[in-house]
Amino acid sequence: MGDAPQVGLVALFFASILTSNILLSNFLGTCSFIAISKDSKSSMGLGVAVTMVIGICSAVCWIVLNYIIKPLGIEYLSFIIFIIVIAAVVQVLEMVIDRFSPSLYMALGIFLPLITVNCAVLGVILFMQIRSYNFLQAVIFGFGSGAGWWLAIMLLASIRRKIDNNPVPAGLKGTGITMITIGFMAMAFIGFSGMIAVQ
Repeated sequence: MGDAPQVGLVALFFASILTSNILLSNFLGTCSFIAISKDSKSSMGLGVAVTMVIGICSAVCWIVLNYIIKPLGIEYLSFIIFIIVIAAVVQVLEMVIDRFSPSLYMALGIFLPLITVNCAVLGVILFMQIRSYNFLQAVIFGFGSGAGWWLAIMLLASIRRKIDNNPVPAGLKGTGITMITIGFMAMAFIGFSGMIAVQ
């Protein structure tokens, strides 16, 4: 791991939303993405929650990595430490949502605590570590990746609502048409790769 890559913050933010979308280009975090995207309100709530968790965890894990893990020489424990940080952030967020929006808390159900094991969250943190981002880059990349995940789930929820009102061949109903839709969305997002990309 060397110095932070020379990448503009604006380019990094938009690349993490579009061309390097954590969900549509790396296919991380698809479980809750497919399950919750049937309903726009729940999709909005989960999108906000995932964005907040990824953004906050990117910042906290960068600090933990650079001021605790590396100085103590315990890089081999970084996975476990990152998962503990993610679990703590999700637990706090879960209590906040339960306090201020019980209906959203009930709508998200089991998927809210499952953000802890959402591979998109850990994936963003590991990309941040592998690419040796500085603190500002890590935070921008975290919130950008969360925003990309949020955008993807909102788009899928809107498309699925349209599909429900249109005839679909019996063999493609449900999971089949959803997977085809996600494939087309991924191609559309990656189509911007000539403009901006994150390495």
